[in-house]
Amino acid sequence: MATAELTLSPREAEAERVFGWRLGELERAGYDRPSALELAERSDVDLHNAVSIVRAGCAPETALRILL
Repeated sequence: MATAELTLSPREAEAERVFGWRLGELERAGYDRPSALELAERSDVDLHNAVSIVRAGCAPETALRILL
């Protein structure tokens, strides 16, 4: 069985890198995986605000409701 190669455009590759970086930052801040995935894919959610609010003591579940 042959395998198909997926070739991303430079823009798509950059978007994937940014998504992965955002996801990692959100998980390190304390968001669970599903919440981090939801926030990481939303370009309208400011990453720094999402991380700061949790580091300031807001529960990740509450922060998610505030941010979305």
